[in-house]
Amino acid sequence: MSFFTKYVNIIKYSHYLAMLGTALLIFVCAPGIQKYEDTGSNMVSVFVNGTQVGTVKDAAEVDGMILEARRRIASENSNLVLVNSDVVLSGSTDVVGQVDDRQTIVDNIYNVFRENVMMTKQPAFEVKINEFTVNLKSIDDVIALLNASKEEYDPDSEWKVWLVTDNTRELNVLTTKIEKVSEEQKQVLDKPIVFPRGGALLKMEEIYDAAFSQKAENSYEFGVRSIDFDENVEVVQAYVDGDKISTLEDAIDAVTKTSEKSKKYEVVSGDTLGGIAQKNDMSIEDIIALNPVTVPNTGAMLRVGDELTIYSPEPELSVVRTERRYYEENYDEEVQYIDNDEWYTNETVVRQQPVTGYRKVVADVTYRNAELVSTDILYENITVKAVAKIVERGTKIPPTYIYPCWGRLSSGFGRRKAPKRGASTYHKGIDLAVPIGTAVMASCGGTVTRAGWGSGYGYCVYIQHPDGKSTRYGHLSKVLVKAGQKVSQGQKIALSGNTGVSTGPHLHFEILVGGGQVNPLKYLQ
Repeated sequence: MSFFTKYVNIIKYSHYLAMLGTALLIFVCAPGIQKYEDTGSNMVSVFVNGTQVGTVKDAAEVDGMILEARRRIASENSNLVLVNSDVVLSGSTDVVGQVDDRQTIVDNIYNVFRENVMMTKQPAFEVKINEFTVNLKSIDDVIALLNASKEEYDPDSEWKVWLVTDNTRELNVLTTKIEKVSEEQKQVLDKPIVFPRGGALLKMEEIYDAAFSQKAENSYEFGVRSIDFDENVEVVQAYVDGDKISTLEDAIDAVTKTSEKSKKYEVVSGDTLGGIAQKNDMSIEDIIALNPVTVPNTGAMLRVGDELTIYSPEPELSVVRTERRYYEENYDEEVQYIDNDEWYTNETVVRQQPVTGYRKVVADVTYRNAELVSTDILYENITVKAVAKIVERGTKIPPTYIYPCWGRLSSGFGRRKAPKRGASTYHKGIDLAVPIGTAVMASCGGTVTRAGWGSGYGYCVYIQHPDGKSTRYGHLSKVLVKAGQKVSQGQKIALSGNTGVSTGPHLHFEILVGGGQVNPLKYLQ
């Protein structure tokens, strides 16, 4: 029993000694101890990018410290600095703990930030032209670039490019406005003028008296009336990598140099494939490659209104300008057409021959870069009146011709070695090798003029077609139509065979124009 009592006394003594030691420790360390509140975490450790930068009591203080460190980083560089910033706050409940002073934590955050600078972006002005963009260092460079883009068409720098706010955009976007520097417009009388469409090469001093001999002509002021960019130009301020900012010289070169761009060309009356190629500085092969459906080959027929894809050398930024000009020229009236619904579209007759006229003209001529876009005649003095060409033309679509059957081309049209005695040495059609009994179709709709035996042709069928042509089908084994019968394109008219002067089973096929045989391969689709 005494042993048990002694043991209890030892425990009590140790307990009191521990309590005394704890009290002494609290007294000595009181200035660095956080007051404990049973409300969760009362100490917050701050980690930035995985590095502990200090301990705070109130997590709300951290945002201000981060901002102060960022400001110090930004103040050291005039450019935009991007820093990797991953902040983690870890709370704990400690009876004994010490917080770091604010400046120490800010310094620690600043040091971590300096080690984690990702990139420095510089202020720049981004110029966007459709999908093309270029970055320049200053707004003066932007103005210089835009002025250089129109310099070729404004050599005397009479027109100035300004940047104005684009009111159609919600963001702060600038766009261009081009105005004349002076209100007085300069008359270009000492420079040669070339009018692209039939105009003579003139010097204004040579035609001054003629140009202003009448009051109506004298009332116009000549020269450039307006200049503008064809594309929409957008300018915004941005921060970009330093290596993405172009020098002014490189930017001017990139914007003004020409590159091949695709555009649509509408076929007009008188156009030919070669003419279109020459007009657009292309080869015929290039046009065919770009338009395989509309222009499948060099013999393809072009129709007025057809749209072709062509390549044209153009700069990134195109200039549209309108010039008021005086010129004298030979001119032609537009061709007048008389439609005839009884004729096919490939039938035309000239009813009146044209006469070229001569006139003096004042006109507003609009160009896109060097390409003439439109001519708006403001005044004309006709010396010789032009007479229009009058053409009567058909409106009906001409009939087409298809293969009467499918087989191997065993003999073409034209001269050949006679395959057997009695055969011609000049083949007046084509031979399609097919088995006896193969269905033969009408190549084109029309009227059967003959059906039966035809000497060297054996059993044969002749068909007259609405466009004046006729077709013959020879060496048949069986005729399925009668003379006078109307047939449609693709209708079965006979079975192939080996009758008449023939060297084997095949179909002999002819197309006749004006009673004479022509090469069927030029007409078959």
